[in-house]
Amino acid sequence: MGDAMGVGSLVVIRHAGSAAVRAAAALLPALFAAIAIGPDAAAQVAPSAAEKAGYTGLFAAAASGDATGIARLAAGGADVNARDGHARTPLHVAAHAGQRDAMRALTKAGADPNALEGDRYDIVTIAAVANDLPTLTVALELGCSAKNVTSRYDGTALIAAAHLGHVEVVRALIRAGAPLDHVNNLGWTAVIESIVLGDGGARHTATLRALIDAGANPNIADRGGVTPLRLARDRGYREMVAMLQHAGAR
Repeated sequence: MGDAMGVGSLVVIRHAGSAAVRAAAALLPALFAAIAIGPDAAAQVAPSAAEKAGYTGLFAAAASGDATGIARLAAGGADVNARDGHARTPLHVAAHAGQRDAMRALTKAGADPNALEGDRYDIVTIAAVANDLPTLTVALELGCSAKNVTSRYDGTALIAAAHLGHVEVVRALIRAGAPLDHVNNLGWTAVIESIVLGDGGARHTATLRALIDAGANPNIADRGGVTPLRLARDRGYREMVAMLQHAGAR
């Protein structure tokens, strides 16, 4: 994802046979679209309509927001930390559906608020990616930590929200103590993702402002040694450049 695809993959394509080149070239638009979406957004997998139709017990109650049914099933011995085919718990299912009363009922019955599903997302990151501030607020109240390292990219909910420009979610996560300078396994911080996966527009600029105002380090470079200031300058994001310079970026 991101720069991880890069020139090296294109070199492999270039040196393949002509039939392989044509086949690979046909896939490039979809690949670049996935890169533009960003790693965390592309990896979020909510329950499909077919999955939801097949749910029974606590999973069905979580998806539909049946808090009374959850309490009844849990009292009867149902496993509140059971897993579906994607390793989601009923709590993950409720978070994806924005079923906040169901989330409360599940945690009251003993559901783990910090459980990770199959792609290593917790309920805070699920809500952050969905830009669902009410569900995020409940997830934090229920004990899911904004400090959790989540996703196959070893990121955080803050990084995920920053790359999507979800500024109010970013602010809420900052208030909840999210680590400002966490570096994911792509070599990117929330500051960097707000630049390289943003469009330089109002949302991502406000996101960068929130991060800098909270004390995020504007000089942590990517794994190639490129600083946030240079990344913003290379993209022509003048407002971001001015903001970073004012914050002491080099």
